[in-house]
Amino acid sequence: MVDRFIARFGEEKIALLHSKLSVGERYDEWKRIEKDEAKIVIGARSAIFAPTKDLGIIIIDEEHDTSYKSDMTPKYNAKEIALYLAKQKSIPLVLGSATPDIGTYYRLEKENAVLTLKERANESELPNVDVIDMKTELALGNKSMLSSKLYEMIEENLKNKKQSILFLNRRGYSTFVMCRECGYTANCPKCNITLTYHLKQDRLKCHYCGYERKNFIECPECGSKNIRYFGTGTQKLEEQINKMFRDAKTIRMDIDTVTKKNSYDTILNKFKNENIDILIGTQMVVKGHHFPNVTLVRGDCS
Repeated sequence: MVDRFIARFGEEKIALLHSKLSVGERYDEWKRIEKDEAKIVIGARSAIFAPTKDLGIIIIDEEHDTSYKSDMTPKYNAKEIALYLAKQKSIPLVLGSATPDIGTYYRLEKENAVLTLKERANESELPNVDVIDMKTELALGNKSMLSSKLYEMIEENLKNKKQSILFLNRRGYSTFVMCRECGYTANCPKCNITLTYHLKQDRLKCHYCGYERKNFIECPECGSKNIRYFGTGTQKLEEQINKMFRDAKTIRMDIDTVTKKNSYDTILNKFKNENIDILIGTQMVVKGHHFPNVTLVRGDCS
């Protein structure tokens, strides 16, 4: 998004606010906004507090996303603050989404304030969509993570030097670990949900509060070694893809691979510019990117 705005308005007019900035970078951007040197502020939910001098419009993209609500102290909802600011300053508030929040849609429909885009950008056509029931695939003897049709389409893409994106909104290797003797599953002591297994670190992690512990090879309850791993995450999908398509170049993008500064941009640029065949990732990979060579996208609906 920043690249697109810079291309249109120039870098000197854009300010950026998000949690990956260093303290110094955040201070510099804050001061540029305060001095009215930056005319456009782009950022995550905290950008709603930017010290703008003469605010003229607020735009919240992907307004349905739950991340606009902060669960950390101080707790706030960026959409509610945006609505308050818009009313106080008598300026427009635009809430954009292809799949709007049902509460937002209901309120705006009552106010006759829903604007619908009836055509896609550049008059492009909607892609063909196939919904495949993996239970049917299993009944036919296919025990892999990919349907037969998806396997064929990836194979065809590789032959034609085209790119594919595989979207799975669960990171880690397995979604839970269970003892087959007594049924014990490792749960987070704070959140009481099953811990996700991460293969590379050989650890169990809670994706809600960050709690983690060592993996176990013996059941803590009954001592059995009959431990099994269930469910799939992006790590397991990456492993399977590398086994199925040994000559394909793959790259993974989830919260575990974007911990370093600028790693998000690095992965996207590698995929775009270094002839990577398959991008595997969580919802990060489906955030309005433009990859001209991508002709196949797979999403998990389970």
